[in-house]
Amino acid sequence: MADTPTARTAGRNRPGSSTAPTAAWRNWAGNVSATPARVVTPTSVGELQEAVRRAASDGLRVKAVGTGHSFTSAAATDGVLIRPQALTGIREIDRAAGTVTVAAGTALKDLNLALAREGLSLTNMGDIMEQTVSGATSTGTHGTGRDSASLSAQIRALELVTADGRVLTCSEKGNDEERAVFAAARLGIGALGVVTSLTFAVEPLFFLTAREEPMPFDRVTSEFEQHFAENEHFEFYWFPHTGNCNTKRNNRSQGPAAPPGAVSAWVEDELLSNGIFQVVNSLGRAVPAAIPGIARIASRALSARTYTDIPYKVYTSPRRVRFVEMEYALPRERVVEALRELKTMVDRSGLRISFPVEVRTAPADDIPLSTASGRDSAYIAVHMYRGTPYHAYFTAAEQIFTAHGGRPHWGKVHTRDAEYFSRAYPRFGEFTALRDRLDPDRVFANDYLRRVLGD
Repeated sequence: MADTPTARTAGRNRPGSSTAPTAAWRNWAGNVSATPARVVTPTSVGELQEAVRRAASDGLRVKAVGTGHSFTSAAATDGVLIRPQALTGIREIDRAAGTVTVAAGTALKDLNLALAREGLSLTNMGDIMEQTVSGATSTGTHGTGRDSASLSAQIRALELVTADGRVLTCSEKGNDEERAVFAAARLGIGALGVVTSLTFAVEPLFFLTAREEPMPFDRVTSEFEQHFAENEHFEFYWFPHTGNCNTKRNNRSQGPAAPPGAVSAWVEDELLSNGIFQVVNSLGRAVPAAIPGIARIASRALSARTYTDIPYKVYTSPRRVRFVEMEYALPRERVVEALRELKTMVDRSGLRISFPVEVRTAPADDIPLSTASGRDSAYIAVHMYRGTPYHAYFTAAEQIFTAHGGRPHWGKVHTRDAEYFSRAYPRFGEFTALRDRLDPDRVFANDYLRRVLGD
């Protein structure tokens, strides 16, 4: 609904959680913005319940937002924007069950640090840790893994506030409704309610040995299945306009920790991957014709290295250069063919691509809207530097990915709609039926959810 002056000011001075003046919200990449009627920062689950009830009474939609690392408008609203920054911290560690329960607004970075202090770790994670736990899982954040799946697949229980203000605590051990909600809400795109806490499986802290190695495109693609089979975690980056890739293989080891030296780490992770990369992308944006030459130099700048450390220090890296991203999950057996088609398309086009293309994997899981739901998957992610036109590149890439049965990442740029997803996800109807039961009045709707889930 369109906001009216009455709706915009309704309830601002009521007691409870803090309510900020109306201001524009932007995501991390700057490609999505919204102006909510009000912004609420609840300090307790009770205050969140009241904020949802009040919004429904005022005829406003509700969306929760984390740190804004999604590239879609999944969290955008002209109604009530919930900021969970005050709902943070570990609620409980159950060593016997091997779980940790954490409040929804906790940043993955803070969770990783806290778990490490307790001698614990998540099994797998994505390549950054700036997101909140609820934002990351709600959009399907994943890393790469032969056997270990996404963050959402590591959830063992969750709590969320529904459209009528109820609090549901859900797990596989609950009643029929709780099991159904648990199955779907581990990756709910914000459509089923506002997540307030998550219980993750954890395990004793372990070591990973990372081996990073440059490799020609033709070799890494022809040997892809071998690398996948031989390594617990395998990924690689292809540099467009070149035949060069950089590979990363992570495997468990006995330790001890042997991290990169301080100077080496600074050169690789800060100077080259962030500082100089920022400069060359700015140059490429100003002078697109220079990009192929820059790419050839950049693809040879990173050298081989091997190091050992605790998981989050190996899985994640600092990412300070801002970009816009599209990522599709394909059946794993189709990824090499699709990547070769992408390379051919770029080589034959007039496109100038300054960001590498990332390839990762995930095993099949049982989450209805997971991009790996029911099938072993591989991901191809394409990026463009922020402020650079990306539509032509992404459109061409998306045509390739959809031709191979691709499923777009829920938090990254795509143009697919509910009709497409009803074919791409065998359990799509299961999710939308649950949404109809939990949110019949669409308190948690926005334009993005209407497009991808239907009315």
